[in-house]
Amino acid sequence: MTTTDLPVSLIRTLPGRYYTDPGIFAAEQARIFESLWCCAVRSAELAGPGDFRTVQVGAESVLISRARDGGLRAFLNICRHRGARLCTAESGSVKRAFRCPYHAWTYGLDGRLIAAPNLTSMPDIDRVEYGLRPVHLREWLGYAWVNLADEPPSFDDTVIAAATERLGSAEAIGNYRVEELTVGRRISYDVRANWKLVVENFMECYHCATIHPELTEVLPEFADGYAAQYYVGHGAEFGERIDGFTVDGSAGFEKLGSVPADQDRRYYAITVKPQVFINLVPDHVILHRMYPLAADRTVVECDWLYARNVVADGRDLSHSVELFHRVNLQDFAACERCQPAMSSRAYRDGGVLVPSERHIGAFHDWVRTMLDGP
Repeated sequence: MTTTDLPVSLIRTLPGRYYTDPGIFAAEQARIFESLWCCAVRSAELAGPGDFRTVQVGAESVLISRARDGGLRAFLNICRHRGARLCTAESGSVKRAFRCPYHAWTYGLDGRLIAAPNLTSMPDIDRVEYGLRPVHLREWLGYAWVNLADEPPSFDDTVIAAATERLGSAEAIGNYRVEELTVGRRISYDVRANWKLVVENFMECYHCATIHPELTEVLPEFADGYAAQYYVGHGAEFGERIDGFTVDGSAGFEKLGSVPADQDRRYYAITVKPQVFINLVPDHVILHRMYPLAADRTVVECDWLYARNVVADGRDLSHSVELFHRVNLQDFAACERCQPAMSSRAYRDGGVLVPSERHIGAFHDWVRTMLDGP
């Protein structure tokens, strides 16, 4: 059956090779992840000068650290001498500088080359020019977002616009004051599936009645197959007998920030392409960051964010964490179930999307455009 043979109700998906071909994956890393803004690290976790974390963005390792002036800086995690990985640990702290473990080239927290063996005998070396390669950085929602492009796209017109487009206004996400929240729990998932399968799964709820019994108990309308992202400004309403966004429907915590009455007892989901999912409920926020490592492997880091006093007072987070942890496990198992079939002859031309999944078709069009151009 060709695309023209499809019933009017159905839309063709991407062909299977888009989920398995190493060449396509490499092109996605370069043209999508290394050209767009990616969410990297919770800013508050880099509390003092010298605190750092390394993250994978496309094919590059990026070093993000707190400078002496209190600001955050991002660099390619590569020594300018012979290309050794500068920081091999995922996170840590240095006192004054980053020192390459290979030949001891040393860089200040501002990225400037400050020392190297026999450097004084090479007065023609420009210590700024041979410093660490900087990476563009913006802070939003309490996270550091990085961009590897020489000329990054507008942060407002891409990242913030995604939230505005989904919720109908920028104020709607501002009501949660996400930048003031604290990480109460973080879980990292190693998903044996292509990153696009993870995105597609998050964007639709056609599967919710099948694999998410706990979620559809809390959000009954999800059982009808329409995801919260299907309508602009729409948030899925809690069930009548549900007191909070918890695994058993029990009460959660006090409302965040200035969440208004029309956003109370509702769940909102936002996809910020290419690698962020934001989940908003009245008393906490759940944020996923994806790191594609291979055509069939994606690491997903998930943060549960709460008001500072909730975490500081040691209040029990288990019921709210458990709900979306189960959702994550159910979703990722479904993605892993699909991944082997992407190389099947039955999926050579792709699958199909039903009407409630039409926004996934738009996502596929976006992927093609990013890879091939308009």
